Amino acid sequence: MDKPAYLIDLETYYGAPSQEGFGSAVFLKKVKTADDLEEIAQEQYQYFVGDKWEEWGPETWLAPWKEVYRRPSDGEHDIIAELNAIDDFQVKMQVDMILNNIENAAEAQQALAAAYDDAALSDLRAYLLGDGEAMSGLLLAGRRSDSDSVFLVFLMD
Repeated sequence: MDKPAYLIDLETYYGAPSQEGFGSAVFLKKVKTADDLEEIAQEQYQYFVGDKWEEWGPETWLAPWKEVYRRPSDGEHDIIAELNAIDDFQVKMQVDMILNNIENAAEAQQALAAAYDDAALSDLRAYLLGDGEAMSGLLLAGRRSDSDSVFLVFLMD
């Protein structure tokens, strides 16, 4: 499957799929139904964390996991404004890192908008993640009407 342009752009700023367990990476997966989006998001998170998932235990990595945003079905598609509007201190720190503490921040934000503001995106969610102690992050999960789903995993200490 050829990568769509929005995915290539997103990977330029946030990284290709990896098991680094630190930093950020972008994943593209087929998600048949919206009901499966959170499960597939957790699978991408587990893949990203790599060997540390089992080493530290799934309960460690999933302890802070919680949905912190879901775009309303009639909501405006403006990922930057949506992320900035989340009123949670932990999330705000992660959002700032994703949006502003990145090389070429304006271009990175354009790549985010191309991936997550498209009219074909039918479901958008954001999840808080980490190990409950030093590591914390955010996972963006967006499902398109053709079932292509893009996941941005961001995890730092």
